[in-house]
Amino acid sequence: MTAHPESASAITSHLEELLEVEFTFLHVDELAISLAALVPEDRAFLLGWTRRIASTNIQIAYQFALRAIKLLDRMDRRLIEAWALHAMDTYDRSGLSSGMRIIKEVENFAHQSHERSAGVVFEDVGGIMLNFVHGLSGRRLRLEQGDAAYTDSETLFLPAVIARMQMASDNFTLCKAMVAMMWAQTRYGSFRTDLPEQLNAYDDAGRALTHFQALETLRLEACIARELPGLYREMQRLRAELDESLPAAWQHFALELGQPGASINDSLHLLAEAYAGPPPPDICYQSEIRPETVAQCMAARIAKEKILLRVKLAQLEQELRKHRPDEAKALPAQFELTDKAETEHSQAGLELILDGAPIAPPEGVRQLLTSIQLDLGEIPPEYLVAAGPGEYDPRLYEEKTANTDDVWQGTYHEEGATLYPEWDYGRQHYRKNWCVMREKEVIPVHDGFRKNTLEKYSGLVKHLRKTFEAMRDENRLLKRQAYGDNVDIDALVEALADARDGSEMSDRLFMRMHRTERNIAVMFMVDMSGSTRGWINDAERESLVLLAEALETLGDRYAIYGFSGTTRKRCELFRIKRFDEPYNEEVQARISGIRPQEYTRMGFAIRHLTSVLNEVEARTKLLITLSDGKPDDYHDNYRTQYGIEDTRKALQEAQRSGIHPFCITLDEKARDYLPHLYGAVNYTVIDEVHKLPFKVADIYRRLTT
Repeated sequence: MTAHPESASAITSHLEELLEVEFTFLHVDELAISLAALVPEDRAFLLGWTRRIASTNIQIAYQFALRAIKLLDRMDRRLIEAWALHAMDTYDRSGLSSGMRIIKEVENFAHQSHERSAGVVFEDVGGIMLNFVHGLSGRRLRLEQGDAAYTDSETLFLPAVIARMQMASDNFTLCKAMVAMMWAQTRYGSFRTDLPEQLNAYDDAGRALTHFQALETLRLEACIARELPGLYREMQRLRAELDESLPAAWQHFALELGQPGASINDSLHLLAEAYAGPPPPDICYQSEIRPETVAQCMAARIAKEKILLRVKLAQLEQELRKHRPDEAKALPAQFELTDKAETEHSQAGLELILDGAPIAPPEGVRQLLTSIQLDLGEIPPEYLVAAGPGEYDPRLYEEKTANTDDVWQGTYHEEGATLYPEWDYGRQHYRKNWCVMREKEVIPVHDGFRKNTLEKYSGLVKHLRKTFEAMRDENRLLKRQAYGDNVDIDALVEALADARDGSEMSDRLFMRMHRTERNIAVMFMVDMSGSTRGWINDAERESLVLLAEALETLGDRYAIYGFSGTTRKRCELFRIKRFDEPYNEEVQARISGIRPQEYTRMGFAIRHLTSVLNEVEARTKLLITLSDGKPDDYHDNYRTQYGIEDTRKALQEAQRSGIHPFCITLDEKARDYLPHLYGAVNYTVIDEVHKLPFKVADIYRRLTT
């Protein structure tokens, strides 16, 4: 624990150093006297937070200290901490003037204390809610922050803060219920009609929309009750706590719309009666319906998906005909669609048929079929006609991503990027959405590098293949077992000795052969910083070739990504091989194409590759880093203790998710910092560059056996 000064003079000296008074000309004498008058616990609390804020901005730290002294008696410490963190986060996002406004408007912050303490914030729960909705059936939806809870049928929008309930846990459940209701709108056909036309038939379209939203909420509640009964019970509990009982005049609507076969047509049929009746009930998790927004989004999607499906069917047909070249080809090919029994993981079991033979739809085709069926309620026959030659160019309709190099050169660096937090050692808190990361693909270089490497290390390659073949599903002798084929003599001798001493005799006296099946996924994270230029880059590429050849023999799943960057605004991850990608000529050419880039900002890369690795089902997951130095970046305090601590935090996050990190480095000074990052045994230092290809495969063998 950091010792804090107690006398006014000592506090003055401390603040002068902390707030760099020599350059900022801040007056700290009166502030020091006020701090010295506090009890030691309060003084330590304020000085500690002033120090943490000063690591972000000195002016904000000074203004915090001036105001916080007066808040100690009337504001909870957790709220003061939240206020300080909010000011620093605002400074990160919007600059000094916005951060200072948060500090100066502390009273407004206090008035919103309920939302800050009990409410759920989109930034905090957005990732959890996205995983939740991705686990549900139907179209793969996106999640973004908006001005209210609504969906355009592709993206679910949530407000920045949800604080209707008194307890934070209940607000989290309310948020989940809102997400479920919006998902249900897309899943159960709330938009399967021309809603603007239907509502405009009424004198007051706004009133009609309000009543229609309530009717649809009743229908979708019943759908959720059947599909997600546990969540439905929680939703009803929330309504009970808010005393949102259903009015008597709406009871029969709920009864009719609760029938399993009820559809949007039933809601529209009942709308005329509801429109003329009393106002609709309050339902806390009801989302808005924005007919024009939905109609615009759906019209564009329906037109695009019809074209894409026909193009993909043509590509599928071409792939199938490739294996049957003598078969007569009808142009255009007409597919048929049948419903299989509904499975656990699919909304409807759809199976394509071509020339009387059933075909399991590829993932891309299956997603299109699902999306079209959600929009139209069926797959029209004309959608199942494969596109003719030259009829469509799918590149015109598939989603386009901006060229990363072009985006970096522009103003809007964050457009289309993935944002990651970063641990601020001085602040002792994460900087939210701090690192702007993009995935890029290594440009393949077809220069015979793999062939030359295999020739150069031909003897080692033979040895590695032989060693790794022996590791594949090998039989292992397990000793000290409760049952087995043979007696374990060592265990028996120890047991008899224990019995003679009067101790309890063990019953684990046998040994047996056990066939072990490997279930391993490994991610190789390759340092592509500028310092790897020359021999180190060559050694890294050679090591990856030898590793890939050995792992292809072994059968372990593996991926290879490179990383580099220049400041937090340009963090780059380079795809070399994905888990689901074969080790083909393209991947081999990408390994050859690995070239030194910029600096060694590591935290974002570890966090992103951790998320990639966590999507793979495996009993053992490894994250192995090949590097030549410690975390570093250009014109940034990342090369100080800040970078070390952020990397350490990212590694701890990986470990908590069940991943085992390991580092192989060429840095002779690595023993000064790697034990702090990886622990005492989870790294190795290779003293000479030319030894790297010889060592990496051997280290991998030892890690996985």
